[in-house]
Amino acid sequence: MIMQVTVNAKPQSVPADTTVAELIELLELQNKRLAIEVNQELVLRSTFNSHKLAENDQIEIVQAIGGG
Repeated sequence: MIMQVTVNAKPQSVPADTTVAELIELLELQNKRLAIEVNQELVLRSTFNSHKLAENDQIEIVQAIGGG
């Protein structure tokens, strides 16, 4: 079953019961320094594997970029 979520203001289709960790893999963002909010609430990195997304969730992903 497929559900719709919004990632950084863009519609995205994902399998039902997708976790934040699985979304990161689907978007090919693994091994990057990320901050992720779901419905305007920060998701802790320690819960990426257990935090399941729901239909119509609003997800914001911000990537940390190093520099000086």
